Amino acid sequence: MALTLESLLGFLRVTVSLPSFPVCCCYLVMILFLAPIWQRKTSPVQIRPILILHNFACSLVSIIAFVGFLRGILQSDSIFQKGDSEMLKPVYRLYWLTKLLELLDTVFMIVRHRRRQISFLHVYHHSSILLLSDVAYHMYPWPGIAFYLMNNSFVHIVLYMYYGLSALFPDKSFPWKRHITELQIFQFFVGFVHATFGYMYHGFCIYGIFYGITMTVLFSNFYYKAYLAPKKLKAS
Repeated sequence: MALTLESLLGFLRVTVSLPSFPVCCCYLVMILFLAPIWQRKTSPVQIRPILILHNFACSLVSIIAFVGFLRGILQSDSIFQKGDSEMLKPVYRLYWLTKLLELLDTVFMIVRHRRRQISFLHVYHHSSILLLSDVAYHMYPWPGIAFYLMNNSFVHIVLYMYYGLSALFPDKSFPWKRHITELQIFQFFVGFVHATFGYMYHGFCIYGIFYGITMTVLFSNFYYKAYLAPKKLKAS
């Protein structure tokens, strides 16, 4: 589907009609208005046991989603196959529900007064992936779309395992934090390439290309500021 005013308006109409859209709006209101009030009126809350449970649970659910997507893709004709898959439909639903669960990441940051961690990248990623997973589950449970979600599920296995271990052993340093960001950048770059080929040769929507670009750029910018810029500053 090419980018036209009509297609853009259609995309916006679909987005507004999603079950997750009100949730996304409440999520943004919480961050913009409620979080500052909470920080002014309260003290940080220690919720380490909840963090441990939440992170390991998210990692476990991501394993289930990854295996489900992988099975569905292996039994399809190609990673660009369009058309609903009854095998993948329950996995899509699980993935969508997982994105709702992962919104608690932000809630925990607010409760613990970690507003510095609530960056534009964090909010954009959580809110956009929630809406996109909703679109995928209700409208496009295809093997071709499952390729992106399978990759994201794999990354989240590692990501939430890291968060869980960090919460379980707060005094221990895990050296693979930087490599997780590299894995995220690689994931979105692969998704961008897949979306480009899908658009050029298989009739995929062009918005997948735009999303792949935004995520690759935002995560690359974060990686530069977090890991490369400090080294340059230290060297100078």
